[in-house]
Amino acid sequence: MQLFFLVGLTMSAFAANSVLTRIGVAQFDMDPVTFAVVRVAAGAVMLALLVVLRGGNPFAGLMSRWRGAAALTAYMLGFSAAYLTLGAGLGALVLFGALQIMMFGWAVWRGQDIPQLRWVGAGFAMVGLLVLLWPTQAFSVPFGGTLLMMIATLGWAVYTILGQGERDPLAATAGNFILCLPLVALALLGGTGGPMAAGGFAAAIMAGAVTSGLGYALWYRVLPQLPTTIAAVAQLSVPVIAVAAGALILAEPITARIVVAGGLVLGGIATSNVKWVPKRRS
Repeated sequence: MQLFFLVGLTMSAFAANSVLTRIGVAQFDMDPVTFAVVRVAAGAVMLALLVVLRGGNPFAGLMSRWRGAAALTAYMLGFSAAYLTLGAGLGALVLFGALQIMMFGWAVWRGQDIPQLRWVGAGFAMVGLLVLLWPTQAFSVPFGGTLLMMIATLGWAVYTILGQGERDPLAATAGNFILCLPLVALALLGGTGGPMAAGGFAAAIMAGAVTSGLGYALWYRVLPQLPTTIAAVAQLSVPVIAVAAGALILAEPITARIVVAGGLVLGGIATSNVKWVPKRRS
């Protein structure tokens, strides 16, 4: 039950990232790269402080974190830029739908044992995402934003896989953020700049210090207890949460298509977590 609660809390933090980023770059017209830099900086400060308070050194073994930092950089930049054109819920659906495919592919390539019900559950969840994302005359997904979110997805998939082998989640997340900061800041050299409204700045700090910094540290804590495919399927709850939050906070519409797709996603998650034991013949 504790693991279920921690996973649910982490998924809520991930959904909040979508809403906060959409607020910063779309509502307050903040430059996506600037938003990413502030977000990473806030997360790095928060995490480094926690490591210090615990009696550790946040800079210990820093250069060994380069893979996690590179993956985090791709995610941060792609994620921020994508939300110029994608709604909070739609962006989360693209991100975690593609993530599902990447992580299941990784599990298959690694030869991990995947129970049949987990395949069925993932199939239901993916059908739900297809129902929502299938273009019609009245609805289509922006290509540019989708491509940027795919780049973010690749970064997040690598970041998640690397986290499964971490023994010290807090120190690992702190090192990733600290090393990610100069990499993200380099992107400012090619940025266009933009207004720095107080609301956008506050959203970036919240997204960095709380929903990213603390959320990712918590994610790295629970990841070693989750099989790769369960970690992938659990993250499909994020789009559902993001859609609901986008409707409540950003007035993004909830349609019958969203309701049906959300039901399929949640049903898929529930199916994937069912432990089926075949009955023995008497």
